[in-house]
Order: sequence, then C-alpha cells, then structure tokens
Amino acid sequence: MALIEISNIRRAFAAGDQEVTVLHDIDLSIEAGEMVAIIGQSGSGKSTLMNILGCLDRPNGGSYRFDGAEVGQMSDEELAELRRAHFGFIFQRYQLMPELDAVENAEIPAVYRGMSRGARRQRAQDLLTRLGLGDRLGNRPGALSGGQQQRVSVARALMNGGEVILADEPTGALDSQSGKDLMALLQELHAEGHTVIIVTHDPEIAAQTERVIEIRDGCIIDDTRKAPLRQSTRMTPPHEGAGGIGVWLDRLREAARMAMKSIAAHKLRSFLTMLGIIIGITSVVSVVALGNGSQQKVLENIASIGTSTISIRPGTGFGDRRANRVETLVGGDATALESLSLAQSVSPEVSETANVLHGNVTASASVNGVTAGYFDLGAYKVTKGAVFDESDVTNRTQVAVLDTDAAETFFGTDNPIGQRVLIGRIPLQVIGVVESSGASFGPQSIKIFTPYTTMMVRVTGADTVDSITVQVNDGYDMDQAETEISNLLEQRHGTVDFFLTNSDTIRETIQSTSKTLTYLISAIAVISLIVGGIGVMNIMLVSVTERTKEIGIRKAVGARRSDITAQFLIEAVMVCILGGALGVGLAFAIGEVIGILSPSTRLVYSGTTIAAAFTSATLIGIIFGYLPARSASRLDPVVALARE
Repeated sequence: MALIEISNIRRAFAAGDQEVTVLHDIDLSIEAGEMVAIIGQSGSGKSTLMNILGCLDRPNGGSYRFDGAEVGQMSDEELAELRRAHFGFIFQRYQLMPELDAVENAEIPAVYRGMSRGARRQRAQDLLTRLGLGDRLGNRPGALSGGQQQRVSVARALMNGGEVILADEPTGALDSQSGKDLMALLQELHAEGHTVIIVTHDPEIAAQTERVIEIRDGCIIDDTRKAPLRQSTRMTPPHEGAGGIGVWLDRLREAARMAMKSIAAHKLRSFLTMLGIIIGITSVVSVVALGNGSQQKVLENIASIGTSTISIRPGTGFGDRRANRVETLVGGDATALESLSLAQSVSPEVSETANVLHGNVTASASVNGVTAGYFDLGAYKVTKGAVFDESDVTNRTQVAVLDTDAAETFFGTDNPIGQRVLIGRIPLQVIGVVESSGASFGPQSIKIFTPYTTMMVRVTGADTVDSITVQVNDGYDMDQAETEISNLLEQRHGTVDFFLTNSDTIRETIQSTSKTLTYLISAIAVISLIVGGIGVMNIMLVSVTERTKEIGIRKAVGARRSDITAQFLIEAVMVCILGGALGVGLAFAIGEVIGILSPSTRLVYSGTTIAAAFTSATLIGIIFGYLPARSASRLDPVVALARE
C-alpha cells in the first residue's frame, strides 16, 4: 500500500462570480522513501497540489488517503496532529520567526508535539550542528544568510522526524552554491529513508530526483520514474509527547513566552494598546483611594469631637424655622439626663455671638456657656492654665477659658492667665487656654467658654439652654439610648418639642455618601476600562492581520487551533495585566504627588481594590482578546501562508 494515495482530486477557487479550477481530477500515489519532483510552470497547480498533500489545504472533491487513512474525513485537530507527526515543510522564503533565534525556530514543531523543553532544545541543537550551524545557534534570522536560514527551516522540518519532507521551490531564493548544498542535503535525507517531495519549475532540480511528475493547467501530463523503486524501510515517527498537566503547562509557558516576545517586539503598539487599561485602572484605584482617605479623615474628625454622643436641640429638626423661638430645654433636663445609666457625661450649652473687649482690642467671638465636662466631650486640650470645674458652674463664677485663636487675638504673645475680658459689661477672668484636637468644619470664629450658669444669669438672662450633649457609655446601644432620652424628655415636657442627632448617624451618612460617590466615579472609570478593552480587541485584530503568516507557519508545523487561541489570548491578557500594573503604579505615583502638593489630602489604597483592578484587567484581556484569538485560530494555514 502506497504511503500517499490521491484519486480524482479537484480544487477550485472562487474568483468573483466565477469559479476557477486549479486541479482537475488528479490521480497520484507516492511510496514511502521516494524522492519525487513535481514540476511545472507558474500557475500550473503544483503548489496547490503540494498544499493538499501536506494537509495545508482541502480539495473540493476526490479522495486523499495517507497511510490508508482518509484525510478528507479528519477534523482540524486530526489534521494538525498528522502534520506535526509526519510532515516537515521547507518553504522557498524560509518562513522563520524573526524574533526567535535558530534553536527556538527549529524547536517550534516539538513544542506542539509535547516534547519536554530540555529534550527538544537538545534535539534542535543537534540538528542545527549536523547542518553546519553549530556556531549560529543563538542567531536570529536577520543575522543569518539565505542558505543558513534555509538550513534552519530544514532542521525545523526534521524536528518531529520529518517522515515526509515537502519542499516548495527550496532553492528559489538561494545562490547557486547554497542551492547545491541544499539539494545534497535533501539527497542525504532521502538516503536515510525520508520521503522527499520537491515542487519546482527548474528541470535541473527535478533531474536530481528519482521520479518526475509534470503538471500543466491542473492536470498531470507526465509521470516518469528514472530509477526503479528501492526497498525502503518505513520511518517510524516519534510518539506524540505524553499528555497531562505538565505538557499543557509547557505549551502555555511557550505561548506566554511568545506573547512576551511579541509585546517586546512592538513596544509602541503594545503601549498604545495598554493606554486605555492604564487610564481606567489608575482612575479606579485613585478614586477609591481618595474616597477611602477622605472618609477615614472625616470619621477620625468625628471621633475626635466625641464618639457615641447624642445632641438634643429644640424644635423638630435642623430645618425647623421656629427652632430659635422654641424655649424648651433647661438645666434641669441636663440634671435629669445625668441620672440615666447610659450617660457618661452631660453638658448643656448656651451660645451667643458677642463683642468681646480687652484693652483696646474688640472682636466678635462665639461665647459658649458649658459645663466642666464639655472640654473632655469636645476633645479640647489645655495649653495654659486650667478649665473651670463643677463648683464654678454651681457658683456661677465669672471665669473664662479661651481657645488659642481668642488668646492670640486679645493678648498676642502675652500670658492671658489672670487677665480679664469684657463681654458687654460683664468682666470674666481668664483661667485657661484650650486647643481643639477635633475637626473644624467651615470658617471658625474665636471662642470663649464660661460656665453655662454664668452665661444664663450674667450674659443672656435666659432660662433655657440651646442644646444638651450626652456622651453615652461605651458599648451602650445608641438606638436604645436615643429611645430612653426621648422618653425622659417627653415625660418632662409633656410633648416632643426637641430632636436628637448622634455621631453614629453622621458617621453612617458620611460613609454612605462617600461610598455612593466612590461607586459613581468608579463606574465612570469602569467605562474607560471597557473602552480600553475595546481598544485591546481592535489592536489585537490588527495584530492578527499583521501576523497572519506567523499563524500559517505555526499551523503548518502542527499547531492546534487551541494553541493559536492560547497564544493570542495570553498576549491580550498580558497586555491588560501589564497595563493594570502600570495603572496601579501610576495611581501610587499620583498619590505621592498629591501628598507633596496637598499634604492635607489623604489617599488610602485598598488591597481589595488593587486585586479587583488586576482581576478586571485579566477579565478584559480574556473577554476582549477572545474574538481576535478565535479569529487567528480559524485561519486556513494555506491562506495564512500565502498572505503578505
């Protein structure tokens, strides 16, 4: 039984509205170990016949049997296996990968064959050394002569055994001496038992073979055997590499390596591809960091002015226009609230803006009547002197505590302790200076503190207080505390003429608002990620077009569709992950710049956000890289090889 048998093979191509038939009912058989030349002029159909014989193209009709198996019934995966197990191709233009060195080019078929990395590298080196390229193993094609490049392609053809060597015009691009050397090499391979099929238009090349098949206008017009068929032992192709996770990982590693080489070979294109991802990731990470930092800072400020505090004010809410006219809260309410088990401290407050005089300095100040516990409640730190105590509140002592702004306004660099300030006609003796360690919201007036009883009797003449602040014991449920306070005051007043606010509510509101704004801006950033993903897809589609010939070479040497898909998909994912890494790095750099230009602005980076950013980048690479990868994998090898 012949190794190759074809009968009634017909191949036609569409040309506009017409169909051009290139091969007309070809019948041919080739025995194992033959050296055959298929000769004919350009356009005669000889290259089309070779593509069909090498399983690079499918006929429109007829039968092709290889070693008894019907090739026409094989799937793409089975054809790929047949090519890498039995065929080796030597192309006229060498068809080497420009970014790979001689060894890497030669070992490509073994990668898809499943040969281990060490074994295939050693075999590639041995083959190249045998072919006279032992001192050129690390050279890329651009550093090799035409004859040397063709020898690399021969090594590649032999990598998986090369039972059948198909050479398409192998000497067409070589000088005379290189052509002679190559033919001598093919003769040597034939003597070793390889089946050699040479496609040429040169009669001198054909004359060096045992059998010459002439083809004209798609028909075989002559088949001459110049020497009797020799007995040849059928070559045994190497077994397909063992399967399993190791081989799968090796193929992925090689695909990743090729993807990195492609990215490095086209730096500008790769960077432009990444740009949309970089902008999107930078935006997401920076926005979330800024939101987290702002939220954290505000919450710290809230904590500094008193955690777990409940404020009681007259009226029905902050929008109540009658609140200033409602006189309902009295000192007795504060005393009653102190009796509740929930209360750690209670401080009523009376506030009024007044002109304050000292010497020849007059300024408008916020005068606040409070209790001794107010300074702990409001997170004030004593810088000079001391604050008043409960006896001062009880005795309505005319003393004052200034904040640092008030002390500077009225006394400059002088020591204010023991001196007096006038509020209207009421003199108050300064006994201390405090500094707020809490938050400041909006423009602040200078502040003067005095016992609230002194304030009510000496300054305002009122019987009611403006508000009461209750500091709740740690661990006490704030909702329960509000309920108990409301019940007590409602019993005392007979009606609800007050409203409550607490720091937890403010905190929750700020957190909710901050999250909402972060989600909103992040959504905008995600849109830029999607736009970046579309950019990746477009560039990858262009890359597929640019690298069509590379795809054809890989499929010719036995790459599966899954191998091509994996390579381009990994490349898209790598571009996105690199873009993600650059985006995160840029976000950190922006944070450093903001920290220098605006020290009060805080950015708190979230590990979860960064992980999500990388996950997003990976998903974008997979989602938007799949279409180009699939497009690349579905290219017909013969079409890909023919495209310039």
